[in-house]
Amino acid sequence: MDRQERVLIVDDEPINVKILVDLLRESYALIVAKDGPQALARLQGDVLPDLVLLDVMMPGMDGLEVCRRIKDDPRTADVPVIFITALGQSHDEASGFARGAVDYITKPISPPVLLARVKTHLSLRRAWALLRDQNAALEERVNERTKELMLTQDVTIRALASLAETRDNETGNHIRRTQHYVRRLAETLCTHPRFQADLDERAIGLLFKSAPLHDIGKVGIPDAILLKPGRLTDDEMTIMKRHAEMGRSAILAALEGDQAESIDFLRYAVEIAACHHEKWDGSGYPAGLAGDDIPLSARLMAVADVYDALISRRVYKPAFPHEKAVTLILEGRGTHFDPDVVDAFADIAETFRDIATTFADTDEEAGLD
Repeated sequence: MDRQERVLIVDDEPINVKILVDLLRESYALIVAKDGPQALARLQGDVLPDLVLLDVMMPGMDGLEVCRRIKDDPRTADVPVIFITALGQSHDEASGFARGAVDYITKPISPPVLLARVKTHLSLRRAWALLRDQNAALEERVNERTKELMLTQDVTIRALASLAETRDNETGNHIRRTQHYVRRLAETLCTHPRFQADLDERAIGLLFKSAPLHDIGKVGIPDAILLKPGRLTDDEMTIMKRHAEMGRSAILAALEGDQAESIDFLRYAVEIAACHHEKWDGSGYPAGLAGDDIPLSARLMAVADVYDALISRRVYKPAFPHEKAVTLILEGRGTHFDPDVVDAFADIAETFRDIATTFADTDEEAGLD
């Protein structure tokens, strides 16, 4: 031990205090109190005792009340209390244990019994403290490891999304803008009766994290189509549309299907990659889903993705001003997009503009001037 263990002795009879001090002074650092209020005052110090030996019958505040107050105070609740008293009936012991005492020694004191009980309970306290410290250290390591894993996951997601981005050299900060659009839409809709059950804080965080993977399927599209400097032919567009299903397959390939579907993050990533080109009226691709059959995550991404495409310059079109992009989104209400999602977009359209400005590639490309 780095220090002597401390024992607080509480008794109103000087002779009883002397007996206890004589028995314990060689092994422990002792603190003495002559009554309940003085004992509670001793417990307000910076260094707490490791054990309290407490008389029951004292004038004014008795030992039962002192013990109750010790156990009710979060600072001292873990300090073990042993009652030392002439009251030896079973109901007396029951009252003491009910107040939170760990042991009950009757007078006259047997020195071997007292020494053994004190030693035992101090050993238990040391073991408890060691276990508590080990649990705290383990929890800290688990938290650190969890943070490391989350960081690794975020970096992996960013790397995968950037892989698709670098193959399509027109997207720039597209993945950053769209994930912020999606989060703001979700935060706006989280109290809406249709969506509040699906958009808690954790879900919104996972949507933000998975949104960058929406175009991961583009890694499977030939460069001649992906990088073509002009509009695509019908046949080329058919091939381009395959990126949604390719994205779904690529993400599911990371784990076996059943396992992947049990992980919420992968579920959102699969939904977004596969379904963000579906349309509310069923005219989208790849599956022609309609209405609420389209996952909510994909309905949010659809608005985010189209808005960003509209305000960004492409080889086949100029960047549209923010106002025109907003108008076109509103025109798609109930046909291309979920009406309630469009209403939320309309409420925060200026926030979309701010996000686009913050993560703009250049002023000329963003269509925001």
